Amino acid sequence: MVQANNISLAFGGRVLYKDVNLKFTKGNCYGIIGANGAGKSTFLKILTGELEPNTGDIFISPNERMSVLNQNQNAYDNETVLDTVLLGHKRLMDIQKEKDALYMKEDFSEEDGIRAGELETEFAELGGWEAEAEAKSLLQSLGIDETLYEEKMSSLDAKLKVKILLAQALFGNPDILVLDEPTNNLDFKTTRWLENFLLDFENIVIIVSHNRHFLNKVCTHICDVDYGQINMFIGNYDFWYESSQLILRQMKDQNKKAEQRAKELKEFIARFSANASKSKQATSRKRELEKLTIEDIKPSSRKYPYINFDFEQEIGKEVLKVENLSKAGYFKNLSFNIEKGQKVVIFAKNSQITTALFNIIMGKEEADSGSVHIGKTIRTSYLPQNYDEYFNNVDLTLVDWLRQFSKDQNETYIRSWLGRMLFTGEENMKLAKVLSGGEKVRCMLAKIMLEQSNLLLLDEPTNHLDLESITALNKGMQNYKGVMLFATHDQEIIETVANRIIDIVDENKIIDFTGTYEEYMEKYSK
Repeated sequence: MVQANNISLAFGGRVLYKDVNLKFTKGNCYGIIGANGAGKSTFLKILTGELEPNTGDIFISPNERMSVLNQNQNAYDNETVLDTVLLGHKRLMDIQKEKDALYMKEDFSEEDGIRAGELETEFAELGGWEAEAEAKSLLQSLGIDETLYEEKMSSLDAKLKVKILLAQALFGNPDILVLDEPTNNLDFKTTRWLENFLLDFENIVIIVSHNRHFLNKVCTHICDVDYGQINMFIGNYDFWYESSQLILRQMKDQNKKAEQRAKELKEFIARFSANASKSKQATSRKRELEKLTIEDIKPSSRKYPYINFDFEQEIGKEVLKVENLSKAGYFKNLSFNIEKGQKVVIFAKNSQITTALFNIIMGKEEADSGSVHIGKTIRTSYLPQNYDEYFNNVDLTLVDWLRQFSKDQNETYIRSWLGRMLFTGEENMKLAKVLSGGEKVRCMLAKIMLEQSNLLLLDEPTNHLDLESITALNKGMQNYKGVMLFATHDQEIIETVANRIIDIVDENKIIDFTGTYEEYMEKYSK
């Protein structure tokens, strides 16, 4: 068990949280969520003892081992890959070191023999004799080739280091596992393996992540950093989000009868209680959910942009036809025909390939050979991965910037669209060129909504967005009735939006699959 008792923390005059009391128990996975800067990772540092709170303390049950995903990729550069994983269990390695030193002594005494016996007993109890085999198994599961096990960490690239440090955190069946953004830089296959590992993990897991699919899959509880508090809720991210939004809607509708509000909540909980992410906890979670009352759920103070793509022109028979398209180093003789109702995700080994394809379709880049034909009824909008050209050296306020893309030039009308994207009041008079990455993406999304196109091309649209904006974008993409081509690393968007997958495996191999991502993985991931 881990318990936070009356934790308070403030930096300068800003209070991150006050009088936080939480208990984390065995068999559960806790997702820590909150707005950017709310203090999610800071709270993990308090839990792990890296940071002292202003008041309160952390209690950990005696003899329980905590393992933390190391964020410093260079921390073990002088160690081999295998030793880096083994160092995840410090006590085990300390015992091994002390044992080795004892057995190397020339004047090995009776007292040394007694000590060695004690160490051997503890070593065996901690699984020391199986440790190396377990470490190798973890590395293999994470896609680390055995030829690398004796290589120094300093010789490996960053993506491999991330996997090895993850193996280190998972090694030795820790009692408490703390993971800060564990899916960053992981491919889909490795992320899926980690999900399954955590679903079978029987101890405490505490996670900070922006990966909604991951939070939905593994979490039994959500801890929301909000209102200067950290409130714990039963269920996964979707349950937290939908219930929070339901209560918010009910609070706004003050005339709704209490009986009707309670009925809506019960129906909502009944729907979610059957959808437990961990089968072992399904029954107990269902009982807990059924006991929830309207007072148990607090709406979030965080704001979500309103993203709703619409279009004016009806879509004709011809949408988009790509024939024998080639671009050196990217793809050869790429051909596909996009039809009405299709939302197509493009997979490629690197984002330059999809960017090149989208740029060619939009006429921003020349292909080496082949052709692109867009139907006469089709109007396109494009969110490129690099949108600097829309903002650099542009001395326009947000109102004037967005006005460029609107038929209606009225300022009130323009401000209403900016308001949907959470730009209000004086913010509308900021210069467009000084916006942050996330703010620029929200401006680009407002531009696309104003254009009302029936074919959207979105190249990594979640880049720089926070969890709230990604959630809103996901809903907008799901609800869109037009045609869409997109590339993204967000698995939740892929699973809930795409009904066709074009996978550019390499220059000479293309997989064109009609169906869901789940069906695609079932067929091609074996």
